Amino acid sequence: MKYLVVMLVLICVCVMKATAQEKQTFSIGNGSFLVNNEPVVIKAAEIHYPRIPEPYWEHRIQMCKALGMNTICIYIFWNLHEQRLDQFDFSGNKDIVKFCRLAQKHGMYVIVRPGPYVCAEWEMGGLPWWLLKKKDVKVRTMDPYFIERVGKFMNAVGKQLAGLQINRGGNVIMVQVENEYGAYATDKTYVSTIRDMVRNAGFTDVPLFQCDWNSTFKKNGLDDLLWTLNFGTGANIDNQFKELKKERPDSPLMCSEFWSGWFDHWGRKHETRAAKTMVQGIKDMLDRDISFSLYMAHGGTTFGHWGGANNPAYSAMCSSYDYDAPISEAGWVTDKFHQLRTLLSNYLKPGESLPAIPESYPVIEVPEIHFTQAAPLFTNLPKSRQSADIQPMEQFDQGWGSILYRTTLPASIKGGVIKITEVHDWALVFADGKLLARLDRRHREFTTKLPPLKEGTRLDILVEAMGRVNFGWSIHDRKGITEKVEIIENGIPTALSNWEVYSFPVDYSFVCSMKYRKSEVQTMPAYYKATFNLDKVGDTFFDMSTWGKGMVWVNGHAIGRFWEIGPQQTLYMPGCWLRKGKNEIIVLDLKGPREASVRGLEKPILDMLRKNTPETHRKEGQNLNLTGEKVVMHGRFTQGNGWQEIKFPFPVEGRYFCLEGLSSFDEKTVAAIAELDVLGADGLPVSRDAWSVVYADSEETDKGNFTADKVFDLQESTFWRTVEKPDFPHQIIIDLGEKQTVTGFKCLPRAERGVPGQIKEYRVYVKIDNFKF
Repeated sequence: MKYLVVMLVLICVCVMKATAQEKQTFSIGNGSFLVNNEPVVIKAAEIHYPRIPEPYWEHRIQMCKALGMNTICIYIFWNLHEQRLDQFDFSGNKDIVKFCRLAQKHGMYVIVRPGPYVCAEWEMGGLPWWLLKKKDVKVRTMDPYFIERVGKFMNAVGKQLAGLQINRGGNVIMVQVENEYGAYATDKTYVSTIRDMVRNAGFTDVPLFQCDWNSTFKKNGLDDLLWTLNFGTGANIDNQFKELKKERPDSPLMCSEFWSGWFDHWGRKHETRAAKTMVQGIKDMLDRDISFSLYMAHGGTTFGHWGGANNPAYSAMCSSYDYDAPISEAGWVTDKFHQLRTLLSNYLKPGESLPAIPESYPVIEVPEIHFTQAAPLFTNLPKSRQSADIQPMEQFDQGWGSILYRTTLPASIKGGVIKITEVHDWALVFADGKLLARLDRRHREFTTKLPPLKEGTRLDILVEAMGRVNFGWSIHDRKGITEKVEIIENGIPTALSNWEVYSFPVDYSFVCSMKYRKSEVQTMPAYYKATFNLDKVGDTFFDMSTWGKGMVWVNGHAIGRFWEIGPQQTLYMPGCWLRKGKNEIIVLDLKGPREASVRGLEKPILDMLRKNTPETHRKEGQNLNLTGEKVVMHGRFTQGNGWQEIKFPFPVEGRYFCLEGLSSFDEKTVAAIAELDVLGADGLPVSRDAWSVVYADSEETDKGNFTADKVFDLQESTFWRTVEKPDFPHQIIIDLGEKQTVTGFKCLPRAERGVPGQIKEYRVYVKIDNFKF
């Protein structure tokens, strides 16, 4: 009887808990979000489950809770879960249900952002590579094949997470439809279709929303969705929401991505953003009852091959996604963390307090590991496939890694040039095993001179695929060699054919199957293997500064890419993936190491840039001479934030566009521009894909990464900024890549209050030939 009473009590308790959970609601009220009909300000922390080892998920969620957040915001990465067609995987580090349940365990709501496109500096913005096997596919459009595949993916996500909506006992309070689509296209039919797919997948009980920039949110805004805005630290909060408040005066306001820092590119300076500026921006929003999601609260690591790229100009992302976030890559507290925690503690309800900050995981040093075994790539060739013509990697059913194209010269040549259309993304060119050139897509290096070569010479082109572009139309980014290879001799091109093709994927099962033998450092591309023993485990940072370019696997885990140019020189090694006793490490180095050794450090090296190319776009002693040049437009901007469009009185033909700033509104010496568009014959912006900066009179690189190429990187929160001296005038010259009919231009100043560095008076020059220096 006593046992029966206890059981009945337990059952009643469970029923009461279930009933309590069923009463949870989340809704949109008049000017505020409501939980159980009570107003709430969403304080969300964006973190990404695949950028955190699964054993560390709970720790990072607790860190966000201790920071003062009440919500976790997550993308769902389609290409992570469907790496092969119709093969969905939500296990292990992809177990999104477990991740959301852990957040619920610690009293955190969840905002789900399933895309299908997510950006996130992630390979192809989260879209699967195999979409590109269809040669005419148009992603993020009403392309029937793309829409069909999105539907299947969204249904798979719904089966995982629809049951976790808050009114069903879970903690999911909102779901996003697409992602910053206004920066990609204007197509309400497409956005409406994605909205319907999200609902059909089961997300019917919580609000759906769409996010964009304040310059693009009207393009695709749907009446039945909540509208939110994305912007970065330092932005003028009132100006950001000005137009949205006019359109939706009764809607709650939310910054769905408040960028706490920025991401790092290979070959560019390490990015940081001031803690004081970030904290002030959040205070400004809280004082106005504006909800926010901090992107990123904790960036983590883009393990393996998953890093994306920007274009134009092509620039791949580093493996570290530290993002200068409040919680560091390894889960440590930072000065930003403490400053933000102090701020958020002032916005608690009576009787509330922030939980204690969790202890960080232990960190260890690992003594130097020497590699004595190697497997040269060219003596470990997999089975080849034949192809009459050049085709990209995807047509050989390969998603990531490196690919080798091999043929023989059909006739002798006395010299000339080899032209590759195009290298995606980094290539080594060999003739009979001798290295002729390294070609880098970042610098549009698609040709190289050839020495005299005999008929039958074996030509090898080894191409490494870096990250697929994750933003803009360039996400249709096929890898390997995308079109053709030609020998140009005496001005006559001859296309090469009859290729043997070898694929080198990134799978651990492939790299561990190489034939490793005792060997010294190789001068050719090679895999290296070693073992090391540990008495204890802990997080560490493998120092790759003596190596060239490649990827690392430890105990079967692909921990990331390395590249000697930096700025990242170490790879974060989570202690949960190490083990006491024997451990294995494999390194693929395509360029070749100076020393084949690795050691584990207690701190990362994320800001050591080593490259031979200049940081700025002005050669030493170079001075622009505009004497006698025809001024196309002489005018004055309007003071304030936001895009401004200038129409020329008449069209002008030209390839080189020069904007000269003559003065600034703040009457200081610095000029700054966030984005620049050149308008073509149809009055619309011309493609930026082939743009390059020819000249900028001044670029600030000591206090930040404010180079002139920021004016066409498609990122409104980055900008070109000149140094404090010299004074005006300041000039920037852009090569448009080909002759255009130019009818005007658009200019976006910085987003901060007061618009620092905004040019007031300007002149514009357009020429067919380059300017004089």
